[in-house]
Amino acid sequence: MAAITAALVKELRDATGAGMMDCKKALVECDGDMTKAVDYLRENGLAKAAKKAGRIASEGLVKLAFNADGTSAAAVEVNAETDFVAKNEEFVQFVDDCAKLALAAADENMEKFMTMPLNAEGTVQEVLTAKIAKIGENMNVRRIGKGNTAGCKYVGYIHGGGKIGVIIGLKSEATAEQLQVVGKDVAMQAASMRPLYVDEAGVDAEYLAHEKEVLVAQAQNESPNKPKEIIEKMITGRLKKQLQEVCLVDQKFVKNGDMSVKEYVDSVAKEIGKDITVVEMIRFEVGEGLEKKEENFAEEVAKQMAK
Repeated sequence: MAAITAALVKELRDATGAGMMDCKKALVECDGDMTKAVDYLRENGLAKAAKKAGRIASEGLVKLAFNADGTSAAAVEVNAETDFVAKNEEFVQFVDDCAKLALAAADENMEKFMTMPLNAEGTVQEVLTAKIAKIGENMNVRRIGKGNTAGCKYVGYIHGGGKIGVIIGLKSEATAEQLQVVGKDVAMQAASMRPLYVDEAGVDAEYLAHEKEVLVAQAQNESPNKPKEIIEKMITGRLKKQLQEVCLVDQKFVKNGDMSVKEYVDSVAKEIGKDITVVEMIRFEVGEGLEKKEENFAEEVAKQMAK
């Protein structure tokens, strides 16, 4: 069994909002397995649904790039060890160059991308290796995302100076300029509310099956004597509510809680006289799912001064 440390308990508490003792008990019951502990808390009604935000830890930047008419877009995440390097002008320029290059990439294959020539300085990998040697800190081009679906216009939003980057694909006959405001509003929604999917049609079958299992266990724990058909109705209602939280177009619009994102988009479509449908979402958050070595600010400063 993994050691149940205070840091592990805090991490589970931050991820679920459950009480400290409940988190400790969940970790003990699940042999220190964080994923199982989240499910344990949910099944026992002690935590909200986990949105799989992962452990946001590693430093770096997300950058976006778009072609002239907004019919193609790309996002890139490049990681570094410290926030000092993430703000370094040379590092920022490198990430920006990578985003622009990603526009020209045929797909999202990272192996191919790393072999593409960058600014006549060599391949992306060669330039990255040179930056690592010069700056003295490990860096990694983690992922790229591309949007180029026929009939789509792409609009983006960068939050927190590059900590979160979102690209939204809107299927419409409207121009990219006409879609700038609505596209940015939807992208800001995705940045703040962390949806997992655009709509119910895109929900992953494995995710759906897992959520049903958790909700069944939750309902049975709450009402062990209720008939099976009543349990089924409870599960159906809760699953519908859960999907409204994780599907972008069904979420309550952050700028107007009286309507959903879809209703807001439809209202804009009516105003401009052209249909608009949200069909794509690329959302990168720096360090998503990566674990960072704990390090205090003073140590980080001392490390940078020593280089």
